[in-house]
Amino acid sequence: MSSTEHANDERHYILITIAIAIGLVGVYLRFAGDAPYYSWIANVILIIGVGIALKGVFAILK
Repeated sequence: MSSTEHANDERHYILITIAIAIGLVGVYLRFAGDAPYYSWIANVILIIGVGIALKGVFAILK
């Protein structure tokens, strides 16, 4: 498999799409309520989404 074929593999883009959805959930929870635990949960979900997105981007660049 050439590097171009590997970079264009749809699994990478599906992973990035899932990461964006997770990140959007984190952003929504940040503004959903005033309870302090909403902010903590939102930050954790957002960090997980960013980590997954970075994994997908670095897999494409590899």
